[in-house]
Amino acid sequence: MTGYRFSLLLTVVLLCLSLSSLTAGGEQPASARGRAAQDRQVLVYGATPGGISAAVTAAKGDHTVLLVEPTDRIGGLMTSGLSYTDFRSFESLTGFYFDFSQRVQAHYEQQYGNDSEQAKAAFRGTHGEPSVNLLVMEAMLAEYPKITVLKDHEIVSAESGEFVRGRRRIVSARFQVADETVTLKASVFIDASYEGDLMALAGEPYHVGRESKDQYGEPMAGDAEGKADGQVQGYNLRLIMTTDKPNMRAMSKPERYNRDDFVGVLPVFTSGNLKKVFAADRSGIFRAHMPLMPNNKTDMNDTPHAPVRLSMPDINDGYPDGDGETRRRIVQQHYDYNLGLLYFLQNDDAVPQAIREDARRWGLCRDEFQQTEGISPKLYIREARRLVGQHVFTGRDTRQAVGDARSILHKDSIAIGDYVHNCHGTGRIGTRYDGKHDGEFYEPVPPYQIPYGVIVPTKSDNLLVPVACSASHFGFGALRLEPIWCSLGQAAGWAASLSLQDDVAVQNVDVGRIQHRLHGDRGATIYVSDVPPTSGDFAAVQWFGTRGGLHGLAPSGQPEATRIIGQYNEAFPGHAAQTQKPLDEATYRKWQTLAGGIADNQPLPKLSRREFIMNAWQESVAATGDQR
Repeated sequence: MTGYRFSLLLTVVLLCLSLSSLTAGGEQPASARGRAAQDRQVLVYGATPGGISAAVTAAKGDHTVLLVEPTDRIGGLMTSGLSYTDFRSFESLTGFYFDFSQRVQAHYEQQYGNDSEQAKAAFRGTHGEPSVNLLVMEAMLAEYPKITVLKDHEIVSAESGEFVRGRRRIVSARFQVADETVTLKASVFIDASYEGDLMALAGEPYHVGRESKDQYGEPMAGDAEGKADGQVQGYNLRLIMTTDKPNMRAMSKPERYNRDDFVGVLPVFTSGNLKKVFAADRSGIFRAHMPLMPNNKTDMNDTPHAPVRLSMPDINDGYPDGDGETRRRIVQQHYDYNLGLLYFLQNDDAVPQAIREDARRWGLCRDEFQQTEGISPKLYIREARRLVGQHVFTGRDTRQAVGDARSILHKDSIAIGDYVHNCHGTGRIGTRYDGKHDGEFYEPVPPYQIPYGVIVPTKSDNLLVPVACSASHFGFGALRLEPIWCSLGQAAGWAASLSLQDDVAVQNVDVGRIQHRLHGDRGATIYVSDVPPTSGDFAAVQWFGTRGGLHGLAPSGQPEATRIIGQYNEAFPGHAAQTQKPLDEATYRKWQTLAGGIADNQPLPKLSRREFIMNAWQESVAATGDQR
């Protein structure tokens, strides 16, 4: 890549000023000034996967939606390099993300055959190539004419009305589009940006950095002394690379390349501390995720605990609250380092020949990111602002319930998570090549529920925040995953729909009704390993489990889940509903109380768990017209 073209690439990526906005949903007005008159019931800012999920769901509720994206590409990181999706068990994938992954899998089966290597490598649709992920997301949006997509609209301000009984309403938001500004109005706003720009401009309280141990009682919070600071988790590029020679694109010298910036890596290889450039473990710098995705590609990532890292947490702290120039500078530094290091290792004569050969085994892809010459067009922003909302998600929310296989119960749950609390580090001790990351952690927990208050602000009564959501730094490490953001976006879409339908503030939407719509939309509010979203019993079991019916069925001390490959494992033991199992007396008495009946001295009826749950669910629907 020539220096001029690389500079042009970064200008497009960082300034987001392209005029080539394409519409995946309804017709787009001819001019920016014409768009100013386009009011919608719901405005979603950020066409991240969480934002697309929110837009699709609000449209399902029969509302008109503006999906406003600051760049020229929808899909966030899932269409820009993050293809190795973060989850542990397939049983945790429900709702919008489940639908998306099924469509990705169907794409590979239809294009290559059900038994093809590509269909197998798609890993049930969770390891799609960025180009395929983009194709599927565009198709999902196109199914809803009520959605209008506006690209290259970067938010600059939000206007709110006066406070009424402690809250206020967002009236409109203003966006920069090339050399002019556009004002857009809506009844409900959803901030689905990674940075939380809309919620910050609306005046919502938020946090940047690590809280102290004392603030939320989290043992792993804060710095080495447990004190708060402004450090945020490290960012890096997620490069998509291949070993397929015909599809490999050689990387040219980056425009700002300075050899002196990278010679410090040489002793790490000559000393034997690192033996490879690309590896699935800590023996390399670029983490080549396994198994490979279709067509011999993989998603390159930062390697946890390795001596040399791609992530740069020591320069990230100014990004969340930074102005445009500050953010562009920080992003530029990441591109310079991540790409410059790779170029050095592939081409410099001082690099040992075996290391250079290893570095050349992988190349950028000719058929990915063609407008940016194979380079991922977006930086992986793992953490920026975090809303301080009605419920701050912390380590308490993922604790294991006493004596139970499950984590603690949240009856107001609107999504589930299945990962670890994780952070790639918030600082660097020592040099780039001689040191280690500070603030790194990976803390396993059972699958967990996420309460509605996590996406609900305290001041604006018509705003929802499913991505830069309300959590501590430690808590956010368990939420900052695309499948979870999709679930939170789906919940935000239904909450917005109900807020409009009932003409109430988002804080006053009935959570039971959100859950009702989520369950009907195949979205989970509690982890159940043996009743998938495709089951006819899914809604009933989710309803009853979220009331507490599945807690206490299995004790703590369960064996570890069986590993499939890498971070992926089979379903978590002790999390099955076992609906065909006959009811024992103790469970029957408990369930009678949960279902609103009276545990009397009548003989135990001969019922299976499924029969009891279905009867209780149907009676609830008949009595209330809703699944509460």
